Amino acid sequence: MLSEVFWVAFITTVSGMVIKLASMAYKSKCKECEVCCIKVKRDVELETIADEKEATDIENNNTNNNK
Repeated sequence: MLSEVFWVAFITTVSGMVIKLASMAYKSKCKECEVCCIKVKRDVELETIADEKEATDIENNNTNNNK
């Protein structure tokens, strides 16, 4: 019989893997993804513009703080 420690470690590992995969999927710039009959279409152009704006804002903020 497996102990509680094993199950806690197993659930933590699986949860971490699922979260990491979701993070990688979010950061990918694929227009269309399909996993297990679930199809997702994304507007990557808007996400790219938002990411560039966020990077520019952070860069401007760092420049202002260094002065």
